[in-house]
Amino acid sequence: MRNVRAYQDRGLLPPPRLQGRVGLYDESHLARLRLIGQLLGRGYTLGTIAELISAWERGRDLGDLLGLEKVLTDPWSDEIPGRIDTAELIRIFAIDPEADDFAAMLRMAEEHGFLEAESGGRFKVPSPRLLQVGAELVAAGIPLPAVFEIAGRIREDCAVIARRFVGLAREHGNLSAEGLHSREEISEAARFVQRLRPLAQLAVEGLLARCMEAEVRTALGDQLAAAVARDDPPEETDRLSAPRSHRADDGGGRARPPRR
Repeated sequence: MRNVRAYQDRGLLPPPRLQGRVGLYDESHLARLRLIGQLLGRGYTLGTIAELISAWERGRDLGDLLGLEKVLTDPWSDEIPGRIDTAELIRIFAIDPEADDFAAMLRMAEEHGFLEAESGGRFKVPSPRLLQVGAELVAAGIPLPAVFEIAGRIREDCAVIARRFVGLAREHGNLSAEGLHSREEISEAARFVQRLRPLAQLAVEGLLARCMEAEVRTALGDQLAAAVARDDPPEETDRLSAPRSHRADDGGGRARPPRR
């Protein structure tokens, strides 16, 4: 009942029909509540839902609006979430279940998007790829807290990249709310998002590859040169670094004076 009153205060739900001091709700109210619940489940805020319902009440085709909403909220990855139990998690992350920080490690895994706790000691894996990357890093000798930390930082970096692409779309594309006045503009906005999706992913993939190449060369270049120098035999190094004599050998071990 508290939610119903909150929806009415925001203009999302019309007031009930009063009969004396009793408010009566009918099927139209139930339909509106179902719509609000569906939109909330898709990640919409109450403010955005209010704008959608207001547009609907002004005669806008709600089907067109929800069609754009579907494009905007559909997953951008074909990844299928998985499931994992505690025993498998302990194995792939090499966690000691008797350690004092075991519970803390599980909380960190949830905080950084690796897991979502379920009942019965099982976990949902929103991104099996992310879990696999974490397991591979642990297998390579990276401490688990460091894996969680880098995952959090990468997520922040990705959020910045996403905001830049969306900002580009708002400034130069068709995602401006002020521009969605007709069915054609709504359809064009949906097409724009569909075109933007692969372009953003391709751009990030290509630039990340080039940046990784440059960073690895910078980080390992000096160490590689030092390792090669350490592997050279000392006498070879001395011979190469010694200054050349101005006197030539005559072939019999005696020094031959230079020609005049």
